[in-house]
Amino acid sequence: MAKRKIQYVCNDCGADFLKWQGQCTDCGAWNTLSEVVVASGRSAANGLGYAGEQSQLQVLHEVSLAEVPRITTGMQELDRVLGGGLVPGSVILLGGDPGIGKSSILLQVLAMMSEHQPVLYVTGEESAEQVALRAHRMGLPADKMQLFTQTDVERISQVAREVKPSVMVVDSIQTMLMADISGAPGGVSQVRECAAVLTRLAKQTNTAILLVGHVTKSGEVAGPRVLEHIVDAVVYLEGERDGRYRLMRALKNRFGAINELGVFAMTDKGMKEVTKPSAIFLSREGTAQSGSVVMIVWEGSRPLLVEVQALVDDNQYGQPRRVTVGFDNQRLVMLLAVLNRHAGVQVGQQGVFVNVVGGVKVTETSADLAIIMAILSSLKNKPVPADLIAFGEVGLSGEVRPISNGVERMTEAAKHGFHHAIVPKANAPKQSPARMKVYPVSHVQDILRLLRELS
Repeated sequence: MAKRKIQYVCNDCGADFLKWQGQCTDCGAWNTLSEVVVASGRSAANGLGYAGEQSQLQVLHEVSLAEVPRITTGMQELDRVLGGGLVPGSVILLGGDPGIGKSSILLQVLAMMSEHQPVLYVTGEESAEQVALRAHRMGLPADKMQLFTQTDVERISQVAREVKPSVMVVDSIQTMLMADISGAPGGVSQVRECAAVLTRLAKQTNTAILLVGHVTKSGEVAGPRVLEHIVDAVVYLEGERDGRYRLMRALKNRFGAINELGVFAMTDKGMKEVTKPSAIFLSREGTAQSGSVVMIVWEGSRPLLVEVQALVDDNQYGQPRRVTVGFDNQRLVMLLAVLNRHAGVQVGQQGVFVNVVGGVKVTETSADLAIIMAILSSLKNKPVPADLIAFGEVGLSGEVRPISNGVERMTEAAKHGFHHAIVPKANAPKQSPARMKVYPVSHVQDILRLLRELS
């Protein structure tokens, strides 16, 4: 009998090593190496390759550029995140915290798609009765959707080849196993090999496969990082478990952009699409409040109006704190340094707290101008007009830099009833949107002057 070949795989980055060691030399993480039994040459070819397909050499310009038709899921927000719908033969990993709604939204999508095409829902965590009870509670059509309760990947692959579904859901990848692979379900060996076999199945049968993945305490998909490298797209469902709204983002997408944002509302009938997400993030009182400013961020192909709040409070004990929710903490420290150096605003003895309303995580530099205005408004206790929006990047020398899609952002703000806009001078339009007055600024000192005039 041939001796088994063993490797050690890092759970964080997926790097392989011939022997165990305490630290991964690729990513620097400690105690993340797990033992993996390497499959034989034949099983490895069946698991990772696309056996049975005869490929030939081609010249690049001879490759067909015909667009692959996408499969519509029935949810525009989900299609937006995926880049226009499901691509036949693609493998998509959907991650998220427990109870966030991963199984619910996939069951809902598959039930709607079953009315027009064959689908298959594979569950390894719940019984058939539990899935049927959820579908009945959500009022989903269940007369055409095929359900299979199984954890053996080889058996699942066999049934899928017989049924020939156009879309298949596997809930979840951490419960799947292969009989000839050592290790418990959810381990490095099992997750890696099961994902490889399902990927091969998708490519050979042209089936779009959606995998449900659990996340760790740090918010990453459980299992080896190589799982994210195997699949075609990695999508995360975010939000507070006790909250109503859910945000969907793509961290990897071979068939579309990764900066699209989908917004859903969790109800007793499942996920409902939020076609106008700016409305839910602007649920403010009619009166202006100090420290509150509306900014416009660009998410994928559409602008999004989000309220940012700042609180500058006198510090009485210990070191002044810099706390952010939904915004980069290090960038806040940088903006405070710019205010101190180029505007003469000192908050070194005060605690500064910044919160982006609605659970949105803002990574765009266009939020700099709104963050500074909110801090100044709270520091001086002077409210900013409720119908004012701001966007722009602030440099280390105090200059306000232009950003992309400035006109589209102002047009979207005008639709929501905003009549004042503070924008970078280079973004000032030749003709302002209807009923909107634009205030161009080129330096942080201009912001102080405008706040005195508008307050």
